Amino acid sequence: MTSSAAVVPRPAPADSDPNVWSEYEIEAQGSLVDRQLRNLKHGDAFAVLDSFGDIGKVSGTPEGIFYRDTRFLSHFELRIEGKRPLLLGSAALEDKAGLAVDLTNPDIPLGSTDKVPKDTIFLERSKFLWEAVCYERLKVKNYGSVPRTLRLDFLIAADFVDLFEVRGMKRRRRGQDLPPVIGSDSLELRYRGLDDVERRSRVSFFPVPLHITENRATLSISLAPQEYTSIFVTVSCTEGKSTPIRDFFISYRDTHRARRASTSNTAKLESSYELFRDVASRAVSDVYTLVTKTEHGVYPYAGIPWFSTIFGRDGIITAMLMLWMDPAIAKGVLRTLAAMQAVDFDAKSDAQPGKILHECRHGEMANLGEVPFRRYYGSVDSTPLFLMLAGMYAERTGDLETVAAIWPNILAALRWIDEFGDRDSDGFVEYHRETENGLANQGWKDSWDAIFHGDGSLASGSIALCEVQGYVFAARHAVARLSEQLGHADLAITLIEQAERLRQRFEQDFWCEEIGTYALALDGEKRPCRVRTSNAGHALFTGIAAPDRARQVAANLMRPESFSGWGIRTLGHGEPRYNPMSYHNGSVWPHDNALIALGLSRYGLRAEAARVFTGLFHAATYHELHRLPELFCGFNRRPHRGPTAYPVACSPQAWSAAAIPGLLAATLGLDLKHHDDAIGFREPWLPDFLDELVIRNLRLGETRVDLRFHRVAQDVAVRLLAREGPAKVVVLK
Repeated sequence: MTSSAAVVPRPAPADSDPNVWSEYEIEAQGSLVDRQLRNLKHGDAFAVLDSFGDIGKVSGTPEGIFYRDTRFLSHFELRIEGKRPLLLGSAALEDKAGLAVDLTNPDIPLGSTDKVPKDTIFLERSKFLWEAVCYERLKVKNYGSVPRTLRLDFLIAADFVDLFEVRGMKRRRRGQDLPPVIGSDSLELRYRGLDDVERRSRVSFFPVPLHITENRATLSISLAPQEYTSIFVTVSCTEGKSTPIRDFFISYRDTHRARRASTSNTAKLESSYELFRDVASRAVSDVYTLVTKTEHGVYPYAGIPWFSTIFGRDGIITAMLMLWMDPAIAKGVLRTLAAMQAVDFDAKSDAQPGKILHECRHGEMANLGEVPFRRYYGSVDSTPLFLMLAGMYAERTGDLETVAAIWPNILAALRWIDEFGDRDSDGFVEYHRETENGLANQGWKDSWDAIFHGDGSLASGSIALCEVQGYVFAARHAVARLSEQLGHADLAITLIEQAERLRQRFEQDFWCEEIGTYALALDGEKRPCRVRTSNAGHALFTGIAAPDRARQVAANLMRPESFSGWGIRTLGHGEPRYNPMSYHNGSVWPHDNALIALGLSRYGLRAEAARVFTGLFHAATYHELHRLPELFCGFNRRPHRGPTAYPVACSPQAWSAAAIPGLLAATLGLDLKHHDDAIGFREPWLPDFLDELVIRNLRLGETRVDLRFHRVAQDVAVRLLAREGPAKVVVLK
C-alpha cells in the first residue's frame, strides 16, 4: 500500500473481476467527506474529530486519537445536562496549531417549572496535541440573568484497534482489555496486545469530577450571571513508560513556538488576492502540520488519517516540491531514508540491499507480521527518487557534507538499481514482488488494476513503468554531478553513459506513435501498455523525453480527454478501465499534476504549466478549508460546481499540499543553483488568476531576497524589494 493510496492495493487476480477483494482493501463503508472532520497532529500522534470537537458520535468512522498506528481513544463526547450542545462554529486556529470550537446549550428543562433557554450558556473548546497528549480547555460562561448549576458529562471509550482495523481489515484474534484504573481525577484505559505491548490512555480532569466510571466523567459547575469557569482535560497516549503531562498554557505556548521555529527560515508568499493567500497559507501550513521530527531530522508524514507515518516516495516528492521554500525538509528526508535503507534480503518485506523504504508502521498488526508493513520496501521508485533528491538538494544548497555522509547509501542505491532493479539486464528497472503478501503494483499507481494494456487486460510479469525509467535517468545524472564534486570522475563518466543508453532505449521501446505518447509500462514480455496516462508527464519532469516528443506528450495531456478542467487525469477519458471515480484510473492527483507542471516548465511550456496551476487552484477553493486533498474525481469541470470529492481521500496529504509551491515554481521558471550563486527565473509566467505575487525570505546560501512579481500584459515584471548577501537574481526571457 502506498501513502498515496486510500485503498491498500490487492494482489492482481487471475481475471479482471473488480469485485474480488483483497485482505488489504479499505472497504468504503463510509465517506470522509459526508460531514466536516477536523484534524490535529504532533509527532507520532494525530486526532480526527468532528466539528463539535467530539470523537465517535457516529460509528464506523476514522475518528479518534491515534498514536503509532493505534487508536487510543475511540469515543469522547461532551454533554450538558445529558444533551449534546448546539454548534456555533469550528475552525483551526490561525497558525493551524490547534482547534477552536464554539458551542451553546439547547433548551434544557430543569424540573417541571424551570429551564435554561437555548443560547444562554456559551461553551468554548480549545484543543491541541503536544508530545502524545491531547490537551483541552473547556471554557463555560453563563450569559443568563440568573445563577445556574449545570451537569457536564464526558463520555469516554478506547477500543485500541490497529489503524488497519479502522480501515476495514478483520482480525482472527486480538489482545486483552485490562481492567481500567479509576482515580479521583482520572481514568486510565488499558490494553495488552498480542505483541506484548501495553497501551494506555489516561484521561485526566481539573477540577476533580463529582464521579468517574469506566466510561463517563461527571462534573458540576455553578455560574453566576456573566461568570465563567474553565475545565481542563488531558488525554495521554502511552506505550511502555508514562507520558508526561504539563500545564495547558505552557504546552499551548510551546506548540506555537515550535510552529514558528519550524518555518522561521522558509520562504513566505504574499499576494493582494485574498483567496490565493488562503490557498497558499493552507497548503504550507498542512505541510508543516505533517512534518515530524525524527532522530535523523524532520520528515513529512504522508497524510491523515490513513498514512500518518514515514513513506519513502511521498516524503521524497514532498521534499522535491518544497525544496525551493525549505531545503531542510529534503535534508531530513535524505538522512532518515538513508538510515532506514535495506541492508539484507527479506522476501516478506520486499527488501534487497540498497533499496529505499516504502513504508514504516508501528502498530500491533505490523509488529506481529499480520500486515507486512513494519518496514516495507515494496516500491520500485523510492530508490531512484532518493538519488534524484540527493542531487537536487546539493544543487540547491551546496551541502556536500550531508551528501558525503550518505554517500555509501547513494552507492548502495545505485547497486540496487543495477543488480536487483534490472534483473534481466535489459537496461530498464522493473518490479516483481517477492511475496504474495506484498503489493502487486509497486509504482505510485499501486492499485491492483492500475497497469494494463490497450485492450484492458492486466499487465503481468516483471513490469517496467514509464516514469520509473525517467527517475533512473535523472538519478544517474544527479549522482554523476555529485561524483564530479566529490572527486569520483570515473563514476561520473560511467553514469552519464548509462543514462544516455537508457534514454535511447526508452525512446525506442516506450514511444507509441499511434497514441502520441509514451506507453504506461512494458509488461514481463516487453510488450508496451499502449494507454494514455499521466505517467508520461513524468518523463518531462525527469528530462528523459526528447523535445519534440515532449511537446506531443504535453499536447496529449492538455486535451479534454486528459485535462478535466480541474487538472490532468491519471487516465485519459475513453481509455479502457477509465472511471473518473476510480483511485488511479481517471481521478486527479495534485502531486501528479505538480510534477507534470514542472516537466512542462522544463521544456519551456510555461503557459501549459500555468493552466494546470489554474485548474488546481480553483479546485482548492471549492474544497473544505481551501485544501487540496490526496485526490478528487476526474469528472469534467461543470459550470457553477466544484470538483467531485473522492470519498476516502486523505486530507491533509503532504505531497498534495506541497503541490501548490511546486506549481508556483513551475510557472515562475524558478531555478536556484548554489554553485552559480544565482536565483534564476526563466520566462516567468503568472497564471490568469494571479496578477501580483511577493516572495519574501527566499534564501540561497548566505543570501536572502524579497521579490515582487507583477503581470504586465502577457509578461511578468520582477522587482527586487530587498537583498542581503551576494547572490545574483537573474531573469531570462
